[in-house]
Amino acid sequence: MYDFPSQDQVIESVLKGINAAKVNYTFWTADELYLSHAPAKFLSIHVSQEIAKLQDVPEIFIDATIADILRCSLPKRDAFKGFMSQNNISQDVVSLTLDERFEHKSDNDSISRVIGIVKNGVRNSKEYVDDIELLCKMISRENSNESTLDYAFFAFYLDISNTARKKAKKRVEEIIEAFDKIVYSHKNLKSNFKGGDIKKINNIGEWCVGCYIIEPTV
Repeated sequence: MYDFPSQDQVIESVLKGINAAKVNYTFWTADELYLSHAPAKFLSIHVSQEIAKLQDVPEIFIDATIADILRCSLPKRDAFKGFMSQNNISQDVVSLTLDERFEHKSDNDSISRVIGIVKNGVRNSKEYVDDIELLCKMISRENSNESTLDYAFFAFYLDISNTARKKAKKRVEEIIEAFDKIVYSHKNLKSNFKGGDIKKINNIGEWCVGCYIIEPTV
């Protein structure tokens, strides 16, 4: 019997993973600040590696489709098309999906529990409001038994040069404020934020890692 890791364990691993990506990128390139120049999926791979170190490791999927996630989280496997149509959700992929780990009897018995979007080079909220809206739509519900998804997260790396007019602390505050407006426009959702500690590199710039968490209240 496999236990699913706690939210604290997962989020800590997410933050560790992005920090590990920063350390590795700096080591490989000697670029002290701009992890934002790293290739696609660089952060997601490092985050997955950290989650895989947990004692209660979940099934980890990179870039699972929205249809597959809904098929594995809604009460009826064939309800995903109607759900997507009703909520105006287009087919796309989600950076990370965590499923329950158990011995499968078929390829149709997976149970999705957590979804996460991981983004690099985040400096403002404008480009990512659609991501937050999508996460809200996927986990919002009237009753607890309407989905197996426990929570969603938006994890990011932010870096700016020391010549930037708006500093990292202010940017993080504005990102949280903008995301909160979206979350609280939906029923039965709440949010919190982990990370956000600003690291300064003399004469170069600032960077930080953050994780915005959305979960149902029912």
